[in-house]
Amino acid sequence: MVKIGYTMMCEQASPRELVRDVVAAERVGFDFAVISDHYFPWLVEQGHSPYAWSVLGAAAQATERIPLMTYVTCPTFRYHPAVIAQKAATVALLSEGRFSLGLGAGENLNEHVVGGGWPGADVRHERLREAVEIIRDLWDGEYVNYRGKHFEVESAKVWDLPEKTPDIGIAVSGAQSCRLAGELGDLMIAVEPEAELGELFDAAGGAGKPRIGQQPLSYGEDAEAAMTRAHEQFRWFGGGWKVNAELPGPAAFAAASSYVRPEDVGESIPCGGSVDDVIEACRPFIDAGFTHLALVQIGGDQQQPYLDWAASRLLPALREAFG
Repeated sequence: MVKIGYTMMCEQASPRELVRDVVAAERVGFDFAVISDHYFPWLVEQGHSPYAWSVLGAAAQATERIPLMTYVTCPTFRYHPAVIAQKAATVALLSEGRFSLGLGAGENLNEHVVGGGWPGADVRHERLREAVEIIRDLWDGEYVNYRGKHFEVESAKVWDLPEKTPDIGIAVSGAQSCRLAGELGDLMIAVEPEAELGELFDAAGGAGKPRIGQQPLSYGEDAEAAMTRAHEQFRWFGGGWKVNAELPGPAAFAAASSYVRPEDVGESIPCGGSVDDVIEACRPFIDAGFTHLALVQIGGDQQQPYLDWAASRLLPALREAFG
C-alpha cells in the first residue's frame, strides 16, 4: 500500500503553526510527515521560513507515532555535514526512532547566504557524496578524522546516538544523483514522477528501497479562489529543478514566473475540492513505482480545512485507489 504523507511547508507558515498542523495531521491519519529546510521562501507571498530543525525538535515531542523526515536538507553549504550528523541523531532520539534524514545537493536560493559562490552540479554532487560519507562515519560512534576534496573533519564524535541510526534519503533529478542515491542512500526522493529515475536508482543499488515523491494541491470549496492561491504562492513550481536550483532569491523566482498564468498552475496542480483530481495528479507517481507520496496543501492559513477534508474524503479515497 502506498503511504500518504503530510508536508510541513516552512515557507508558508510560522513555527508554532507548523507544529500545530503536524499534530493535527497525525490525528487525522497521515502515514508520515516531511518538512522543507529553507532559508528563504520561494516567493515573497509565502512569507515565512523558520529554522526547520527547531520545528522538528518541537514536532518530535508534540507527536507520538508519525514518522518525520527532512525533504530535504543540504548538508554541504549552510551546514557542515558533521553538524548534520549531530542534529539528525538528536532528532532521532527525541522522536524515538521516527526520523529519516532526507538530503540533497541544495539550491542557490538557500545556500548562497554563507558566501562562497554557487558551483556547478558536478561539484555539488561531489560535496554531497563526501557529506554522506562523513555523516555515516560519525554515526558509527567513534572519533572521525576525514580529509576529502571538499570537507575536513578533525577528531569529531557524536556522543548521543539512537539505537538505530536514521535512514538516509537522497534527492534525485538525473543520472548522477540517481547513482549517488543508489550507492549511498536508503531511500530515493524525487518531486517528478519519472520512471527513469527509479530505473537509474535501481541500477545503482537501490532496487527494493523506498522512493518518496511529493505532490502539491490547493484544496478549497471555491475552485477559483484555490487556483488564485496556488498561482500566488506556487507558480514557481513549474520551473523544474534544474532551473529552480540555480535561482538566487525570491525576486528571481518572481521574475522567472512572471508570465505564468493561474490557469497554467491549475493544469499541473489540482485546485478545488475534487478528490478525483488529486487522485489523477498522484497517479503518475504510483505508476512510476513510488512507495510514499507527501502531499503539500498550498496556503499556511488553509491547513485545518484541508485536514478536515483529508480525514473525511481524501485519505480514504487515495487508499482505495492505491491500496
